[in-house]
Amino acid sequence: MYRLRGKRHNCGVPKHMNEAALLEHIRKLPHARATYKQLIKELRVQGENCDSLEDALDRLADKGLLVELRSGHFVGTGSNAEYAAGRLSIHKDGFGFLIPDHTNQQIRGDIFLPPGEAAKGMHGDRALVHVKRIAAEGRAEGEIIRILRRAHLTVVGEFRIKKRGNFVIPADDRVQQWIQIPEGLEIPPPRASANRVGPEPHSATSVDDLDGMMVNVEVLDFPENGEPGVGRVIEVLGHPDDFGVDVEIMIRKHHLPHEFPDKVLEQARAIPHGIEAAEVKRRRDFRKLDIVTIDGETARDFDDAVWVDRLAGGHFALQVHIADVSHYVSSGSPIDREALLRGTSVYFPDRAVPMLPVELSTDICSLRPQEDRLVLSALLEIDRQGDIVRQEFVRGTIRSAERMTYTSVFRVLEGDAAMRERYRALVDRFELMRELALILNRKRTKRGSIDFDMPETNIELDMSGQMIGVARADRNIAHRIIEEFMLAANEAVAGHLEAAGIPTLYRIHERPEAKRVMEFEEIAAHFGYSLGIGAMPVKKFSQVERRRDGRRVRKDIVLAREDFNLSSRNYQRLIAKVAGKPEERILSYLLLRSLKQARYSNVNEGHFALAAPVYTHFTSPIRRYPDLIVHRVLAHYLDTKQPLLEETALREYGEDTSFTERRAAEAERELIEWKKVKFMEDRVGDEFDALIISTTKYGFFVELTELFVEGLVPIDTLPGDHFRYHENGRKIIGERSRRVFSIGDRMRVRLDRVDTVERKLQFALPEEAGRGRRKRKG
Repeated sequence: MYRLRGKRHNCGVPKHMNEAALLEHIRKLPHARATYKQLIKELRVQGENCDSLEDALDRLADKGLLVELRSGHFVGTGSNAEYAAGRLSIHKDGFGFLIPDHTNQQIRGDIFLPPGEAAKGMHGDRALVHVKRIAAEGRAEGEIIRILRRAHLTVVGEFRIKKRGNFVIPADDRVQQWIQIPEGLEIPPPRASANRVGPEPHSATSVDDLDGMMVNVEVLDFPENGEPGVGRVIEVLGHPDDFGVDVEIMIRKHHLPHEFPDKVLEQARAIPHGIEAAEVKRRRDFRKLDIVTIDGETARDFDDAVWVDRLAGGHFALQVHIADVSHYVSSGSPIDREALLRGTSVYFPDRAVPMLPVELSTDICSLRPQEDRLVLSALLEIDRQGDIVRQEFVRGTIRSAERMTYTSVFRVLEGDAAMRERYRALVDRFELMRELALILNRKRTKRGSIDFDMPETNIELDMSGQMIGVARADRNIAHRIIEEFMLAANEAVAGHLEAAGIPTLYRIHERPEAKRVMEFEEIAAHFGYSLGIGAMPVKKFSQVERRRDGRRVRKDIVLAREDFNLSSRNYQRLIAKVAGKPEERILSYLLLRSLKQARYSNVNEGHFALAAPVYTHFTSPIRRYPDLIVHRVLAHYLDTKQPLLEETALREYGEDTSFTERRAAEAERELIEWKKVKFMEDRVGDEFDALIISTTKYGFFVELTELFVEGLVPIDTLPGDHFRYHENGRKIIGERSRRVFSIGDRMRVRLDRVDTVERKLQFALPEEAGRGRRKRKG
């Protein structure tokens, strides 16, 4: 990167150059290219210095939004197909991809990086890539120019003593490079941590003690040119199978902030528990109403409380009261900065990593029963059709009458005599809640909202944190009550702010990509089903490939176009058709997989799955940072009728919180999968009912019907024939027997192998399971 611009011009720009406007200006130029002198002229800057322009260009280059080709010559990334910035995704086999920050019409999908290029970075790094070639169908290959930001300042892994020295092998198999630990940097100084589950950290006294233990390493020198990185051990976590170590590994592997800095804890402990009379006086007082919270049995952070009444004209009054976290956590404070860094609370089976210190999350902000609490409230009047006819948003004070659970409310509504007697003062209130929730649900269904009835599971653990079973999570009318009320409040807040023209953070869910929809349609057709969208528009072209023997082979390529007609009603109708059918499980699974992931954005693009034109997250500010942002925006508007945040800040909040949400979800999912693998260790040789959920050229993946555990049946273990994968039909077919294995097939499988290192399960058909390797556990 060059920093000299040559001769200084007698020019000036605003002290704080708007980076977004500057970048947009460059991207609109031919080929998104500009020179320093050209920008001075086009932006008509005048004055005595150019520092702000130069600084803005440097910042954009540091972020990978601009590339400085040579001194003073810039090109915008994402606007042309020559350069791209994004996140590296490295495969365990060595190759990788760059996931671009911005889509480009000429490039289809991610940019492929061969092993030699992928080795220049580590999984998760932000990198700048030069696109070397683009194939006819839009697939691109690139080379890494430089790493913009390192994802792994620390690496968790297994300490190994080797002849060549001491190394840490990363727990993440996508991080290919080992970290060398120089002599004298193996044993960290003792430190206490109040944020661990299970026993205290191991205090190794010698290097030999560390062999085979899981450690956390600070990277001092990053890997380059095929050489390992260099680091020092900063934590000794223990052996992989020690109680609680699996959670500690996941926390560090996914870089989840888990230790509150001293300044954060000091601020949290200094917040007074009482509420000043002046604060109560300036708020709406709801303390005389029998408002309740309804949560799970183990919940401790109560974000929301509800109350319903019937009005004189037959309408419903719904009050949704949400903990007023913004009153206690001011923007830019130590607690706020840490909450933004975390983005969300993370929930593991045997512990949680909260977004806020417990002084707030389970005490001062939590809507505990019989205690005065500050809230931000949505007061909605809803007619018999489920439409909101009047709404008001206010600051309030409540005093929860009861801490209810989903189970207790369900038992009340199911007629349990003992429970109805215990909560006799609230029975009529709960019955009104049920009536309103069903009306709201009918309204959502009528407009096209998708409701997947996928089975949810609870992992059952013993006292040592080991998984002992899987139970289907019961979902009842009480869950539906809270779900419908929270959806109504979220939508009402979003609509209110949008109608007022107030920039805010939306929860958006874009419609599915054409490729995903076409793939689903091809599979669904084998079951006799369709989304009912007719023939999808496609673009066709040919590509000539050269084979190893020198022959040229023409390959026809068909790509789905994005201008196809699809709405959430197509999904809704198909879900209704397959309800109760044998193929319901697999088609619901595939439908869900075809959808995009919801995310946060400053631009309202609607919510496809909810069929909502506008939506946000408002109801969980204790555990989700986006909700805290929306609270601040709404509260500021209530006070001033003015916007609080600019679009640029909201866009950054949306990107940051979408990332932290994905990070948390990946950590939660991976820990569950690890516990499942360990649970299956002692069941090698057992047979299970299974469902084929996907097929590949190397076999098919099954999900065990009762345990919801997934694993691979390798194609070369299939008995009695030589099987081949047929890509067009996504089937595996025997060459002689013509035996077919397809997505959705049900069968018996036998657990053949447990790989505890890669955390994978291998199954075989019962007649074949006795051959080859057995009882191997990693």
